[in-house]
Amino acid sequence: MQQGTLMRKVKSKSWKKQRYFKLQEDCMTIWYQSKRTGKTESAFSISDVETVREGHQSEVLQSVAEEFPPERCFTIVFYGRRGNLDLVAGSAEEAQCWVQGLHQLIEPRSFPLTFALVCRTWIRDWFQKADKNKDGRMNFKEVQRLLKMMNVDMNEDHALRLFQDADKSESGTLEGEEFVLFYKALTQREEVLSLFQEYSEDGKKLTLLELADFLREEQLEDEGTEELAMELIDKYEPSETARARHVLSADGFLMYLCSLEGSIFNPQHRGLWQDMSQPLCHYFISSSHNTYLIEDQLRGHSSIEGYIRALKRGCRCLEVDCWDGPNGEPMVYHGHTFTSKIPFREVVSTLGKTSWGNSSSPLPSMGMSPPSSHPQRYGQRTAVQGISVLPESAARRHWVAQGASLSPSPQELKHKILLKAKKIGRLEDTLDGPGDEAPDVSDDDNGAEAEEERRRAKVRGTQHASALQKDKETLAQALSDCVIYCKNVPFQGFQEAHSHSRPSEISSLSEAKARKLIRDEGNEFVRHNAWQLTRIYPSGMRTDSSNYCPQEMWNVGCQIVALNFQTAGMEMDLCDGLFSQNGCCGYVLKPPFMRDKETLFNPSDPSSREGPGPITLTIQVISGQQLPKVANSKEGAIIDPLVRVEIYGVPADQAHQETKYIENNGFNPRWDETLQFQLHVPELALIRFVVEDYDKTSRNDFVGQFTLAFANIKPGYRHIHLLSKDGTSIPPSSLFVHIRITE
Repeated sequence: MQQGTLMRKVKSKSWKKQRYFKLQEDCMTIWYQSKRTGKTESAFSISDVETVREGHQSEVLQSVAEEFPPERCFTIVFYGRRGNLDLVAGSAEEAQCWVQGLHQLIEPRSFPLTFALVCRTWIRDWFQKADKNKDGRMNFKEVQRLLKMMNVDMNEDHALRLFQDADKSESGTLEGEEFVLFYKALTQREEVLSLFQEYSEDGKKLTLLELADFLREEQLEDEGTEELAMELIDKYEPSETARARHVLSADGFLMYLCSLEGSIFNPQHRGLWQDMSQPLCHYFISSSHNTYLIEDQLRGHSSIEGYIRALKRGCRCLEVDCWDGPNGEPMVYHGHTFTSKIPFREVVSTLGKTSWGNSSSPLPSMGMSPPSSHPQRYGQRTAVQGISVLPESAARRHWVAQGASLSPSPQELKHKILLKAKKIGRLEDTLDGPGDEAPDVSDDDNGAEAEEERRRAKVRGTQHASALQKDKETLAQALSDCVIYCKNVPFQGFQEAHSHSRPSEISSLSEAKARKLIRDEGNEFVRHNAWQLTRIYPSGMRTDSSNYCPQEMWNVGCQIVALNFQTAGMEMDLCDGLFSQNGCCGYVLKPPFMRDKETLFNPSDPSSREGPGPITLTIQVISGQQLPKVANSKEGAIIDPLVRVEIYGVPADQAHQETKYIENNGFNPRWDETLQFQLHVPELALIRFVVEDYDKTSRNDFVGQFTLAFANIKPGYRHIHLLSKDGTSIPPSSLFVHIRITE
């Protein structure tokens, strides 16, 4: 990567300033300074960078697309709510140099490198914060200040002893490697060392067979444990000599436990591990509501950034509210409100560039409220230009030929965008002629019943003709032809849907309507969702963009449970937790008993589930490591952390338990408490670990969380790497737990 590169920092179409950007010698910090004044303007750590986007993949860079070609443009995206940094390099070569260099720094090829980078960055950042006079050395007074900053309330005599042990030069200050020694002493993990020595005969190393025993007995690895032990030694043992002898040191053991293999999340489930050849209706699909909004629902800002963020987060169902615009050009915004507007063509352009970055799975629903006035039918035709909708294909012909019994699979629809909107007639009408024919009533039927059925069919036919005529008046044929697998239809009851709807149709329900159906007709709802898609959306009263709990909708198999992705909280934690598996493709296969159209399952009655009985989940919460301070806390304040484990699932499984709080220790708290839960329908359960700062006079403050599906839990001694309120990583903060699952 080049150093001292002159680039343009872009904030808007009219604000483009030249700045020198330079990677510091530690390869962990980038600073930039004004070309005109030479004054350093800002600096940021590599650990703050979430990703780098190439080309015009931000609203700001799209606004200057005519001025600067995409090969010179890139965007640095930060964790949390910090704004993006949009840059224009002097040449395509310079842009590539920075993009590739940043990718290598933020996406190391192996976890050990990531772990080492995190530790180095963590140590360096704390050193710089505590070194008040910037002389590159730290005296004991500065160390005491550092301990407060790091959430450590340590006895002064003990702190002085650690300081003196690390001060090898006996200069009264710590610098360079001396501070690293101090940090290592500070972060000594007694609970991990005790576990290591339990399996180590000499207390200094684990032989290949000793490590294999640990993996088999504690981590419940039942196949190829010796081969796995060898892989872990080669991967995590820092000493070349120990690797050559096929042994694992205490440092290597800790490195393994902090790695992806030592995580509570089953590493085999991080990739694409589920069957993707089932019909669309057999999957839960990551879905957003009013995707274009990044604030509230009434006056919020509409931005293509909402689409980019949702797609990067694994969302596969986006909402595009398309309304009448000037000069026949459709605009995207929240209709009948004061939200800002963005041209539809910008949304289409963005989707074309970013839809397949994280996943090749189809976008099964790009919901549209099409322009409604007759003059805007030209706008409707222009709206569909440039959208890669599903063409006439073998998958579509096969599906129709089979009598439309089920929808096609994500595998068949890879790299397709499916439009969810109104349609003129039905797909069968378009391909094969009129669809709703009068029923064939045999002579043996009861006369009154037959006459009543004829009357109902006639009413349906009249209603269908009326609706068809209305659609023809307001919809452009070009837009209608794009709607294939997701035709919007009103929900008129499960019996009506079973008798007259098609798998190519989809109904949208408000959260309140869905709750009523769950309460009154839970089993019918599950059966309906086994063959047709259902979309749930937030109440119109949620003008602040708050969210409802998605779990109750997943409990009855609703596939498209739309949430406000811009609003952090428990609801989005559950969404992220469910869809963090299966390669983050945005699709999760429903359990077998929810894919059967004749299922007896009802979430209000766990005994209706076919399969084994309840299981017991036992969680020993052992310790925490380097927990972050509470946002906006007072200087010198140290948290009193507790851990709460929450279970989300069917009503009978909903539960939570918590540990006691540890006073004044956010650095290395020890709980050693055991929590136990019984799960009746573990296939639907989500487990949420929450760390809070206890407060006896007011509500506890959020510190960090991690959520995952029960199916993805790896038993044994595991680390839980905590996430912030908005779902971003906060390394190296973690919990150390022991998990057991019994029937």
